[in-house]
Amino acid sequence: MPQFFLNKRLIILLVSIIILVALIGFSLSGRSKLSWPEQFIKDTTGWVQTAVSRPTHYVANFFENLKDLQNTYTENKELKSRLDELARLESEVQKLKKDNTELQEILDIKDSLSAFEPKQATVIGRNPDKWTELLIINKGSRDGIEQNMAVITAKGLIGKVKNSESFTSTVQLLSSMDPTNRISAEIQADGESIFGFIEGYDDEKGLLMMKRIPSDAKVKKGQTVISSGKGGVFPKGLLIGKVVEVAPAEYGLTQTAYIEPGANFDDIEHVMVAKRGSVQPDIKDMIDDKEEEL
Repeated sequence: MPQFFLNKRLIILLVSIIILVALIGFSLSGRSKLSWPEQFIKDTTGWVQTAVSRPTHYVANFFENLKDLQNTYTENKELKSRLDELARLESEVQKLKKDNTELQEILDIKDSLSAFEPKQATVIGRNPDKWTELLIINKGSRDGIEQNMAVITAKGLIGKVKNSESFTSTVQLLSSMDPTNRISAEIQADGESIFGFIEGYDDEKGLLMMKRIPSDAKVKKGQTVISSGKGGVFPKGLLIGKVVEVAPAEYGLTQTAYIEPGANFDDIEHVMVAKRGSVQPDIKDMIDDKEEEL
């Protein structure tokens, strides 16, 4: 009995092999059409591949698009950071150019003020409530800064030292509304000098007011105004500004000239503090000799 089943299995195996070989041979023969089993298997396989490939491609495209979106976000963030950095660098370059120009102008004017013993300083503080009145510089009494010294920029006189501490000083601007802030000034007219005092500031016009000008003085628009050197506070010849307009003062006994400042009081970063230079040795000796003779 077992031998029978063994022979039966062997016969089935041989028949299967024969059928498989026949099918392979049949499929390899030059036929124009497939048999229906082959067609069924091919169609079934194609349908399964289509059913599987579509969602697979969809998922793959989704993750690929997501990755592209993430890369785009990262690149945009990096570009924005670079643009911000570029804007900051451009701002710094412009500031350095401005500082360089101002410092060069100050060095140029420093040579002409050698007799006034100029000291360079930088503005380090400014009160918004007193923007047109006071500012603080980084030089003080340890640097030789004293009260009432003239403070100028490359564009002209801006004020005087109100008080001096060890390392800093407070500067009172010409535009200050302090009635005691008075400066003896001179208008350089045609062949003559016209004297008066800078007293007050017209905040609406943004102009200094030069008062106590004689009523018969011929003041014209465009004339230059400088410090007169009288009063012992400011050296002579510091530029203040130019005449913009002239109006009769009260009672018509004097005139008031409106002066456009040479310096921009709203934008001050670098300044020089100047004082009268000491008397030259040879002149001092002449004065001493003259006093001895008397």
